[in-house]
Amino acid sequence: MSEYILSLDAGTTSNRAILFNQSGQIERISAKEFDQIFPHPGWVEHNPEEIWATQKFVVRDVIKKHNISAANINSIGITNQRETTLIWDRETSEPIYNAIVWQDRRTAEYCDELKDKGYTDIIHQKTGLLIDAYFSASKIRWILDNVDGAREKAEEGKLAFGTVDTWLAWRLTHGKIHITDVTNASRTMLFNIHELQWDKELLEIFDIPDSLLPEVKSTSEVYGKTIKNHFGAEIPIAGMIGDQQGALFGQMCIEKGMTKNTYGTGCFVVMNTGTEAIISEHNLLTTIAWQINNKINYALEGSIFIGGAIIQWLRDQLQIIKHAADIENLALSVDNNGGVVLIPAFVGLGAPHWDQYATGTIIGLTRGTGKAHIARAALESIALQSMDVISTMTEDSGIEIIDLRVDGGAAVNNLLMQIQSDLIGQKVTRPKITETTALGAAYMAGLATGFWSGIDEIQKLWEAERTFEPEKQTDQVKITINNWRKGLERAKNWNK
Repeated sequence: MSEYILSLDAGTTSNRAILFNQSGQIERISAKEFDQIFPHPGWVEHNPEEIWATQKFVVRDVIKKHNISAANINSIGITNQRETTLIWDRETSEPIYNAIVWQDRRTAEYCDELKDKGYTDIIHQKTGLLIDAYFSASKIRWILDNVDGAREKAEEGKLAFGTVDTWLAWRLTHGKIHITDVTNASRTMLFNIHELQWDKELLEIFDIPDSLLPEVKSTSEVYGKTIKNHFGAEIPIAGMIGDQQGALFGQMCIEKGMTKNTYGTGCFVVMNTGTEAIISEHNLLTTIAWQINNKINYALEGSIFIGGAIIQWLRDQLQIIKHAADIENLALSVDNNGGVVLIPAFVGLGAPHWDQYATGTIIGLTRGTGKAHIARAALESIALQSMDVISTMTEDSGIEIIDLRVDGGAAVNNLLMQIQSDLIGQKVTRPKITETTALGAAYMAGLATGFWSGIDEIQKLWEAERTFEPEKQTDQVKITINNWRKGLERAKNWNK
């Protein structure tokens, strides 16, 4: 009997394999980190073979440690760091260059050239994205232009492009399938999210041969099977979804207006906008949330560069806490921030400001300021940045958020969640299972194979661990928000 769904969670710093049972509960997790490669300032790469090797290792490890066979696994769902770009030889499966990671900025100047040439509107309207080095298209072009013989081989149809999901599916099936799903395709800046196909005009702009591209599939269908040699049995691969969309589905934000925020190193706020692709007028991204049974759901997304990373900074650079978890008690030791505002723009500001010249700023210091005030201001900065994105989403969509579902490492901080609820004036709900990204991929696979009968059954599995309701009086919240906005204006354009 196939008792489990296996999620492959291919992250930016590690790969994980997670076994879920039919109740949506975690049975076993295995994780393994891989190397981060920084050839030049602003460049970030991964070794594609190491991505594959670590993912294969954790699958074997989870099967062995749970004392099951591959035959006990109903199917595999894949979720992954998005935008990261790989190109390999179709015949040998050998990568022609390292994976260029989503964080990589080497193509920033080229992206500026595209803006100067007037391509901003056409790319935004077709893809829902802003022209930026973050997305895959400019990374593909860079590899073709900078690896000897790559462009010629690509034009001859000898090379394959993929994001990490595509690469894993290729290796799991020994090159039998070259596919991606609509969510990952929608992050390449080459995919028309309205027509649901690779866009010829965009391919011409970026000078990318269409022979490189994978076939685009839905997020929930049986794509193929792993070869027997890998794990001892053929396992259907039946779900694929980008990590933030996976978290949205794992949180069961399946109705229009339902919103989740992942509090990781950065923060990712994603709102389900239903069957309508709302093109943001305030620098949010429009993306495909998922496609199930030919039905597309779209989403608005806002990316915040520095979220939980501010807590690491207080621990490692300022050394005002020894452990990340210490920040909550330290911040609770004072009634408020004492007038301190912390703008964590260490790498500029993300959505909705998109100011690459902003700088980290602490303002409002007095002789009475202590480390507890700074700690509290740091927690508030995470929630205030999220508030900015949420209020922008409401403005763009006309939809009022009534329940923010949260996950990620920093979501365990009760004070931060309470601050968030106070600032947005709405309830904040934390689920019992916080591995929502992997859970979303598992659900997609299980829906395709009939492991779960439908979304209605899955919806009943979602459980809240704790709900936070707004507590603070409005005047206090207004002061905090007003000071934050004044602080933002002083931090913006600092390095210009």
